[in-house]
Amino acid sequence: MAPETHAEDAGQAIAVVHNPERRRYELQDGGKVIGFTKYRFRSNQNQMVFVHTEVDDAYAGQGLASKLARFALDDVRAAGRRIVPLCPYIRAWVRKHPEYLDAVDMPTDQQIAEHDRAEQAAAGESR
Repeated sequence: MAPETHAEDAGQAIAVVHNPERRRYELQDGGKVIGFTKYRFRSNQNQMVFVHTEVDDAYAGQGLASKLARFALDDVRAAGRRIVPLCPYIRAWVRKHPEYLDAVDMPTDQQIAEHDRAEQAAAGESR
């Protein structure tokens, strides 16, 4: 199954793509993945838990992470699901955009700490 493309800027080759097979939303430049926000789906709670966001350094400073976050959260909200921002970027983005708070279940400090420890352990294993 091919990824599901949702939006592309006119005049730009940067597209936002929902790739449910990889459980992430992607930024693509001419088909090349240049960024993504990864999630886990909790079906029993109808929640999309955002766990990690990154954009290639070559594309930094162009507002693409914000574009990605807005698209992903709009898509989740339109599907009637709840947003859990474990990812520090998504959590900070939601705080700057309070119009999304009606669809957000903020994680507890304990959940954030556990997530951060798991991320650090995974980063250590990949070295």
